[in-house]
Formats: sequence, structure tokens, C-alpha cells
Amino acid sequence: MAKDLTPPQLVVLGLIARHGPMTPYDLKAKVEASVGRYWPIPHAQLYRDPPRLAELGLLREEAEEHGRRRRVFHLTGAGHKALRDWLADPTTLEPETRNPALLKLTFADLGAPGQVAELAATQAAQHRRWRDTYQDLRTRLDPQAPDTAARTRLLTLGIAHEQSYVAFWEALAADPKGTGEARSEPGG
Repeated sequence: MAKDLTPPQLVVLGLIARHGPMTPYDLKAKVEASVGRYWPIPHAQLYRDPPRLAELGLLREEAEEHGRRRRVFHLTGAGHKALRDWLADPTTLEPETRNPALLKLTFADLGAPGQVAELAATQAAQHRRWRDTYQDLRTRLDPQAPDTAARTRLLTLGIAHEQSYVAFWEALAADPKGTGEARSEPGG
């Protein structure tokens, strides 16, 4: 069953397993605070997927009869099993990269001189901000929270990822006709 689920559906199962019953609105907030940086999910999908997962028996829906009539979704035993089966499989889909800066860099030779250096400087600054944000988030993690180890791993990877982008874009800004490979100092 887990192989038939989409990554956003698995995110829904994982978030409900970690945080307990949720409404689609709650899921939206949790996605933004967790996986949204590297796996954005359209809000509309977070309203469509829980009822589909309930139809599959992976979630149980509880609708309020009065007030806002919120739909609260609970993980079922089958949902736990599907999540565990997915986690037990060490294989993953191929990663996807949709980076507008890389798209622009692909065609940079068609633009005006100097644009590569401007793009590179702007990107280096953006990736420094993201790196610094991840470092700050890592220092503020609550050591008692149940997901601290997972969040620490992800933030550590994010910091290393952003630092590699910083190094690339800084090298390209310094030498726009070069490859973006950081030059090592003689003897270094």
C-alpha cells in the first residue's frame, strides 16, 4: 500500500503520526514549519489528501457537528502500518531539483556581460541567509522534543547544502567566466 501513496500523502500520515489528530489547516501549518522548505505541498492538496486517505482506511475522519464543523483526521492502524512499511524501505524516488537560479545560469551566456556576477552575488547572499537561518534554528531546538534528532539531522544537512551553494556562488561572483569551483590556495 505504501508504494501506491504519493509523497504528500506520506507527509500527511507522518505529521499525524508525530503530532496527533489534525485538521487540514493544522497540516498546512505543520508542513510550513517542517518539510515545506524542501518539499512544498500546495495547500489545496492538504485539504484533498486526508479524505482520500480516509477512503483508503489509513485515516479516520471525525467531523464536528456544530461550530466551525472542522474535519479532524486520526491515524488508523492501517495508516501506521503504511507509514512503517514506507519507512522500512530504504529506496527512494530520484530527487527533483527545480531551482530558478540554475535555470537562469543555464542560459546566462545569452545575456549581457556582468549578469552572471550579479546573479552569483545575489544567490550567494540568499544562500548565506538560508544557511544562517538553519544554524539559528538548530541552536534553538528543544532537546526534550520528540523530533529533535530528526530535525537536527535535517538542519545539519541543510546547513551543509547551503554552505556548498554559498561557496559555488561566491566563487562564480569572483570569477564570472570561471566554473564556480572554489580555488584552493597554493599548498592548501
